Amino acid sequence: MKNKKEIQKAILHLTFCTIILFITSCGNNSQPEDTKEVAEEHNDAKFDNNKQEKDAQFLVNAAEINLEEIKLGQLAQERGRAAHVKELGKMMENEHSKSLVALTALAKTKIITIPSSPTDNALDAYKKLNNKSGNDFDKAYADMMVSGHKDAINIFEKASLNSKDADIKNWATTMLIDLRKHLDYSIKCQKECEKI
Repeated sequence: MKNKKEIQKAILHLTFCTIILFITSCGNNSQPEDTKEVAEEHNDAKFDNNKQEKDAQFLVNAAEINLEEIKLGQLAQERGRAAHVKELGKMMENEHSKSLVALTALAKTKIITIPSSPTDNALDAYKKLNNKSGNDFDKAYADMMVSGHKDAINIFEKASLNSKDADIKNWATTMLIDLRKHLDYSIKCQKECEKI
């Protein structure tokens, strides 16, 4: 009986994916789909349990955060003027790359789809930052890191308290330590930028 349900679920998922591919290939939309939206659609088709959907959404959001921090960190290393901004960018790229590897492995064990490339939000943040230069760039990057990490800590705190999946809850709790360190470092960088 359980196998029959699993087969039906797999067929439903495959049908959903086929329909999505057909719609996107036939549509007039020349812009690629947002990787976050694609992941959310896949997860909605897989999970019929509200708890699973919330955990899946948390992992999607966590992936979006990591992908954005990596991309912005790379930009800060290229365009940053001050050494402390370049160092912050390097730390963000390295730390969030490690986090993304762990997250990807966790998502795979939970059969949760996460974005695999920067989302529309991440690309918008990149464009906004890329339009700045010199001290304006440095200040804007530091401000983004402070604001972004405050938001991330809020998201991870909720997951560490509310997730019903022990593995996801533990990962969120562990990541909070790193995110708080990132915030502290970002605040120091922000203060240095204000001196200039």
